Amino acid sequence: MSVPAAYLGVILIWATTPLAIKWSAQGTDFSFAVAARMAIGLAVAALVLVAWRIGLPLHRRARASYAAAGFGMFGAMTLTYWGAQYIHSGLISVLFGLSPLITGLMALLWLKGETLTRAKLAGMLLGLAGLVVIFGDSHEMGGAHALAGVLALLAAVVLYSGSLVWMKRIGDDSPPLATTVGALAIALPLFALVWWWSAGARVPAAVPPRAGAAIVYLGVFGSVIGFALYYYVIKHMETGKVALITLVTPVLALLLGSALNGEHVGVRIWAGTLLIGLGLSVHQWRALSGLAVRAR
Repeated sequence: MSVPAAYLGVILIWATTPLAIKWSAQGTDFSFAVAARMAIGLAVAALVLVAWRIGLPLHRRARASYAAAGFGMFGAMTLTYWGAQYIHSGLISVLFGLSPLITGLMALLWLKGETLTRAKLAGMLLGLAGLVVIFGDSHEMGGAHALAGVLALLAAVVLYSGSLVWMKRIGDDSPPLATTVGALAIALPLFALVWWWSAGARVPAAVPPRAGAAIVYLGVFGSVIGFALYYYVIKHMETGKVALITLVTPVLALLLGSALNGEHVGVRIWAGTLLIGLGLSVHQWRALSGLAVRAR
C-alpha cells in the first residue's frame, strides 16, 4: 500500500468520523448506534483476521491488553455517542485532539522514563486555555445541554488516553488487528448492556437511510480500516508527520460539520481550536521541528 495514500486515508476517516457519529444516532437511540457499529466492526475485523491468517494471541499480556483496550473503548465511545447528541460534530474531533496532551500527562504519572519538559508543560497549558475559551458560550457549542455534552466528551478523552497508557505499560506485542478484535470482543457485550438499559434492546422499526449508512461506515472504516491504516502509517512514517494528523483533522471536522450539517461555528470555537492546536504543536515540538529540518 502507498504510504501517502494511507496517510490521507487516516486524515479523511478521522475527519469524517465525528459527523458520522452524530448522523448515526439521528432517528435511533445512541446506544443502538454504537452497539450496531461495534458489532459490524467486530465481524469485519474477525473476517480480516481469518483472511490474512493472523493469529489471536491469548497469553497473559495479550489478554491484559485486550482488557485495557476494550474497557477504554467502551467507556470512551459510550460517552462520546451520548455527548454527541448535544454538541457540534466538529467539537468531537477538537476535544479528542487533546488526547496527546492528556496521554502525555498520564504517562508522566504511570510510565517510567517520562519527563516533563518546558515544551510539554507549555503545550498542556495552551490546551487548557483552549478549553476555557470553548467553554465560554454554550450556544456556540451546540445549544441546550452543550456543557454536559462537552464534559462527557472530556471524560471520554480521559478514558481513551488512560487505556493507551495502560496498554503501553502492559507492553504487549500482539498484531494491532488482533488487539482490535480482542478489544471489540470484550467491549461489545458491554455496549449491548447499555443498549438494553437505555432502549430495552429494541431494534428501531425504521432506521433512517443516512443513520444506517453512517453506522455501516463507522463499523467498517471507523472501527477497522481507520485503525489499520493508522498503525501502518506509524510504522512507515516519521513521528512529526504522524503528529500533524491531530492538527489537521479537527479543522477539517469543523468545516465538514458546518458545510454538511449546518453547524454554526463561532469565533470562540475557532479561537479555542487554534489554542488547542498550538498547544499540540508545542507539545510535539521536538518531532515537528525534526520534520521541518529534514524538509529543508
